[in-house]
Amino acid sequence: MTGALAGLRVLERSSGAAAAYAGRLFAVCGADVTLVEPPGGTQLRREPPFVPNAAEPSALFTYLAAGKSSSVCDLATAAGRAGFDAMLATTDVLFDDTPVGERAALGLDPQRIARDFPAVVFVSILPFGAFGPRADWRATELGSLHSGGEGYLTPNGLAIERHPDRPPVKIYGQFANFQGGTAAATAAIAALIARPREKGQFVDVSVQDANVTESAIALQRWADGVLETRATRSFRYGGVLECQDGEIEVLTLEQHQWEALVQLSGESGWADSGDFDDSLERSRRGAEINRHLRAWAKRNRVDEVVRRGRELGVPIVRYASPGEVLGDVRARARGLFANVTLADETAFPVLLAPFQFSATPAALRSAPPKLDERRREPAHV
Repeated sequence: MTGALAGLRVLERSSGAAAAYAGRLFAVCGADVTLVEPPGGTQLRREPPFVPNAAEPSALFTYLAAGKSSSVCDLATAAGRAGFDAMLATTDVLFDDTPVGERAALGLDPQRIARDFPAVVFVSILPFGAFGPRADWRATELGSLHSGGEGYLTPNGLAIERHPDRPPVKIYGQFANFQGGTAAATAAIAALIARPREKGQFVDVSVQDANVTESAIALQRWADGVLETRATRSFRYGGVLECQDGEIEVLTLEQHQWEALVQLSGESGWADSGDFDDSLERSRRGAEINRHLRAWAKRNRVDEVVRRGRELGVPIVRYASPGEVLGDVRARARGLFANVTLADETAFPVLLAPFQFSATPAALRSAPPKLDERRREPAHV
């Protein structure tokens, strides 16, 4: 087996998507990841969305568990804890989202793990971390999204302009939990690098904290005395623009990009008058600029605007449907998607990873495991 993390052994105890996503990132990088499940299996096996007419219905579990093995281990029993300890003896990383108050009874308290298995990097992934007044609090994806601030600031830009009376919304899928899982995987790698010097490491990951970092600019502005809201959180000009046959997004942060946008729009009046040569003046008069840009965009078609914009150096993209993304030649060339095949031969594409390596490519090395299936299946990629 090859991969950036090949040779590492990982145990994952996950009832939520954050810990499971951390394990998935390690799995696609070649680590040997075993999902340690309670009798009856992790609840993720029953989490929506579901695959229509499939024997293994949870699309979420299929995505998160592909490339992993499964081992049923009842930590409420002495035999189960002994079996778990036997696996820990050869483990590099443990991802766990067991509530703090339940860990000691299951043999998962950090002090015991550090004492008996000092080489194991214990990564705790909880909604509000393992310490502090909210350590025992639980949260769904919706709670984590809003506690981190992103839910409060969504929707914004063109969406809030079109629908100003709509309440805050939930970003589709497991956005907040995947942020937590990404933070956990990154922290685990940092701890592995330090392992030759540090033993018995315990990494405390808060899903809320991971999501707060997504709103870092809003926090910075709050420290400056400006409280951002959905109505005010947007770039002062540009952003989403409607064309004749779809939508594009334009973001010009640098002077040469602004000049290229002016050239793209073909405006020789207001844009070339010199009034907007200064970036601060452009920010102050963003609403005025947007009126001109939107009127221009509505007179043009998406493909032509994007093609010409890229030739001129304008940061510009088109909004694509899911089907268009899957069929995109660049997505295929970069290996962004891989097919997962279930036991009943149901197959569908999933995003492989939010990154790719040239020397040690990320890959799905097996189908999602059946309960207590430790045997590796051939990869379906």
